[in-house]
Amino acid sequence: MKIICVGRNYAKHIEELQNERPAEPVIFLKPDTAILPKNFPFFLPEFSNDIHHEVEILVKINRVGKHIEPKFAHKYYEEIGLGIDFTARDVQADLKEKGLPWEKAKAFDGSAVIGEFLPKSQFNSMENLTFELTNNGKSVQIGNTNQMLWKIDELISYVSQYFTLKIGDIIFTGTPEGVAKVNPDDILEGYLDGHKLFRIQVK
Repeated sequence: MKIICVGRNYAKHIEELQNERPAEPVIFLKPDTAILPKNFPFFLPEFSNDIHHEVEILVKINRVGKHIEPKFAHKYYEEIGLGIDFTARDVQADLKEKGLPWEKAKAFDGSAVIGEFLPKSQFNSMENLTFELTNNGKSVQIGNTNQMLWKIDELISYVSQYFTLKIGDIIFTGTPEGVAKVNPDDILEGYLDGHKLFRIQVK
């Protein structure tokens, strides 16, 4: 399976990192080794002193598709979830300055938290989903899919122009503002419309 990630999909997050607003979705990949095993803590890697949390809505692909039209994209997933794209911000800043790919900062082992999935049928609209990340019980990121620059169906269509989507592939749809450094003993919990979908301890 592939993990396909979308960067810069929330305007206020673009502003907080002082990035340029893109004309089309920013796409990068994580390997399956980036998945943090369930019930495992997240261990801070030795190569970074500035690991940030980025909470994101996840979409699990349930059929094979290529060149998917936006009007048909809803047929390619039945479940949504929540996860974290852990980012080595110091490593990323150095790579960006040199014009190099981000993978060392974004795709390292354990950098993809994949929480529980819920049927999309239990939600009224994919374009009005509220989600939240708490750190030690304090709310640190709150977002809503109505703030996305590109909505879920648009992302599925766009990504499928470049990569054949397969059953089990997961799309990370971007993070809202509020990204920040994590520290040892932090407890990160993710909520989608009030449903707690993951709990991660940082070590």
